[in-house]
Amino acid sequence: MRTLLVIGATGLVGSKVCVTAQEKGYKTVGTHNARTSLLPQSQKLDIADADATHKFVAALKPTAIINTAALHNVDYCESHHQEANRVNVEGAANLADAASETSCRLVHLSTDYVFDGKKGHYNEFDAPNPLHYYAWTKLEAEKIVAQTPSYAVARPSVIYGWNKLESTGIPSSSGKTINFAMFVLVKLRKGETITAVRDQYSSPTLADNLADALVRLVECPENGVFHTAGRSCVSRYEFALKIADVFGYSPGLVEPVSSSDFKQVAERPKNSCLSVDRAEKTLGMRFMTAEEGIRIMKTQEVGEDVA
Repeated sequence: MRTLLVIGATGLVGSKVCVTAQEKGYKTVGTHNARTSLLPQSQKLDIADADATHKFVAALKPTAIINTAALHNVDYCESHHQEANRVNVEGAANLADAASETSCRLVHLSTDYVFDGKKGHYNEFDAPNPLHYYAWTKLEAEKIVAQTPSYAVARPSVIYGWNKLESTGIPSSSGKTINFAMFVLVKLRKGETITAVRDQYSSPTLADNLADALVRLVECPENGVFHTAGRSCVSRYEFALKIADVFGYSPGLVEPVSSSDFKQVAERPKNSCLSVDRAEKTLGMRFMTAEEGIRIMKTQEVGEDVA
C-alpha cells in the first residue's frame, strides 16, 4: 500500500488531505505539533528539528510527503522573523532533505502572497516579488523544495472551509485560530457586523478542492509550481457578502472598508489572484468559484459546529 505522510494534519488543509488520501487508498500518516490530532495515525513532530524529521521520514519511508505546515499569521511573522524562518524555511529544508534521502515525492504548500499584487491573475511563470516577511519565507522555501528530485509547489489563496479543531478555539502552531469563512459565519450567527476590505483581491480556495489537487500532485509525474486556487477573483468584502447570501444572513451585516482604514502590520498585495488553467489541465480537475465553494460548505454544515 502507498504511504502518504501529511505534515500538519490538524490544520484545515492537512485534515482535508488526510480524508482525501484515505478515500484514494493511501495509508495516511499525519503529524501534529501544537494541537493533538483527531486522527488515529498521527504523531507529534516539529519539522524545524532536523534530526527528528530525518529519523521520522527514514523510518516511515513514505511514497510521498505533503507539507501543509507553516507559520502563516502574516502580521506576526513581520515582527518574529527568526520564528517564521525556523518553521517556514528551515522546516521545509529539513523535509526536502529527508525526501531526497528516501527518494519520495514532496508536495509543498506555498501562497499567492509571493506576488506583489500589482498585476493580478498571475500564472506560474510570472516573477514573484514578496511584499512582507511571511511571503519571503515561503518563496525561499519554494526555492529549496525545487532542489529535490521529485517535487511540486502548490500556491493557493485565502484557504477556507470547515475544520472542527478550529471551532474549538484550541490554538495551532500556524499562528491563526480560524479561517476567514468560519470567522465570518461566527460573526453572522451572533448578528454582529463584519468589516472587510474592498480593495484587496484574491482567489478564495475551498480546502476540500485544494486537498484533491494536492493528492493529485502526489501522482503527477511533472515537477514544478502549480497554482491551485479558486476560480474567482474577489475582494474580502465580496467574499463575505457571498457567504452571507448563501447561508441566508443579512448582507447589511457586512460593511466594506478600504485597506487604508484597516490597519495591518504587513502590507498586503492589492491583487494576488491566480490563474489556474495550467494546474487544471495538468491535473485533470476543476477549481471551484467562490460561490460554488461556499455552497459546498453549506451542504457540509450538518454536524459541523461553529462557536
